[in-house]
Amino acid sequence: MATYVTSDAHGHARALDRALERASLTRDDTLYVLGDMIDRGPDPVGVMRIVRAMPNVHVLMGNHESMMLDALAGGGQADILTWEMNGGYTTASGLDALAREEYLELVEWVGSLPLFDMVEVAGRMYVLVHAGIDALELRGYLATAGYDPELGYSHVPADVMRAGLSEQAVEDLLWIRGDFWGEPTGLVNACGKGPVVIAGHTPTVLLARYANGMSRRVLDEDGRACMVEVGASWDTFGVADRIDIDCSAAAGAPAGRVGILRLDDRRIFYGEIEDND
Repeated sequence: MATYVTSDAHGHARALDRALERASLTRDDTLYVLGDMIDRGPDPVGVMRIVRAMPNVHVLMGNHESMMLDALAGGGQADILTWEMNGGYTTASGLDALAREEYLELVEWVGSLPLFDMVEVAGRMYVLVHAGIDALELRGYLATAGYDPELGYSHVPADVMRAGLSEQAVEDLLWIRGDFWGEPTGLVNACGKGPVVIAGHTPTVLLARYANGMSRRVLDEDGRACMVEVGASWDTFGVADRIDIDCSAAAGAPAGRVGILRLDDRRIFYGEIEDND
């Protein structure tokens, strides 16, 4: 039973299928999807169908799902224009082609998606969010709960960490970039123990604008976007405290692809976006 995480397929159902085929998930495995299934790419409804059909899947809200809900709720012309300018026209077209029953089921399902999750794998706690967290605010919450940062945050019970995450601003969980990637979270201590935050939202091809201490080049030798770990240092015993898993699918070919990370051994499986996708 392995644990996998992916994000930001952005309507590229074929690339997601390729990545899933290479990862070879079984019915006993668990997959976490960190939002932005929709918009920009050619088949957002296809991505949602793939994800919903999988066993043991946990899906989070992304900023694009949030924009979709705002637009469909009739919030006004500004919400509709914002969604359209961010690639929502592909999703709107796909939804319009659905039978009413499936349309309502998909929209209701998206509206029920949570903003964060947590999972422990091989003794490491992972905080899963779409965009990132306000780490300073979270550490402040944990301090008020009586946890000493000098002891590290690996000893914080899951229910306390969840309570702290529930206090995070929705705007941060869905949209944060520079303030998250630009500074260590402070959650991993000098012994390398503590929660690692996994997020998407910021395509790794843009990560150098915000982050220092990246683990690798953002493009491989074929010019394809890669997942990137951030923040490994002497202060964290060489452990990266953040992982960006947005492999720039929103940009399409040739650089973009969908990536799946297996947390048990940190192996990565990619599905390339081809010119005809």
